[in-house]
Amino acid sequence: MAVSEYTNPAQVDTFQENSVLSVTPAALNVIRTLLEQRQIPGYALRVFVSGGGCSGMQYGMAFEESAREYDRVVEVEGVRLLVDPTSLMYLQGSTIDYVDSLMGGGFRIDNPNAVSTCGCGHSFRGHEAADSDAAGGCSSCSH
Repeated sequence: MAVSEYTNPAQVDTFQENSVLSVTPAALNVIRTLLEQRQIPGYALRVFVSGGGCSGMQYGMAFEESAREYDRVVEVEGVRLLVDPTSLMYLQGSTIDYVDSLMGGGFRIDNPNAVSTCGCGHSFRGHEAADSDAAGGCSSCSH
C-alpha cells in the first residue's frame, strides 16, 4: 500500500512505519465509493476527534475539498485524509477499517492511544482521562 504524508501539497514525504494513520483496503474501497456516489472525486476525508461520546472523546469524519493551514495530509493509494494538529495527538498510529456485519456496517478506528473504548467503537478515553471516574454508558450500544 503506497502511502505518503505531507503538510502542504508541495512537500511529499515517503511513508514511515510510525505514520499518522493507516487505512485498510476495505476502508479505502468504501471511501472511494462514497466519493464517487457524492460526485466529489477530488475531496479528502477529514478524520477528527472531539469531546463527547460515552467515553469522553469521539471520532468524526467528514468530506472536505481542501486541507487547512496546519493539517497533516495523509495519502493512501490516491485517497487523501486530513487530520488537524489536536486530533493528531489522539490519532497518531491509528488504523481506519470498515466493518460490515449483520448488525450494520461502519468505519472503525483501532487507536493504540485509547485507554478504553466504548462497545460501539465511536468513543474512547485517552491517557489524560485515565484517572478520571467519569466513564459513562453508551446510549447507542448499551455499554
